[in-house]
Amino acid sequence: MLHNPYRAFLALIPADRLLVGDVVAAAGGVATVQLPGGGLLQARGEATAGQRVFVQGGVIQGTAPTLAYAEGEA
Repeated sequence: MLHNPYRAFLALIPADRLLVGDVVAAAGGVATVQLPGGGLLQARGEATAGQRVFVQGGVIQGTAPTLAYAEGEA
């Protein structure tokens, strides 16, 4: 069997990206999360409004730190 380095590299990348956002509403184990770009998504898990969370694959993975956002130009 031949070893394909590209396929080995792709196997290291998770299928679902880890996203971060702010919870805008939560009820019944489902939270509405607002992403930094303004998009909204529904995620399963326990959270409270105003909390910043990590979301992966539609599931809240845990709380995220609240850090200041800075953007720079090259």
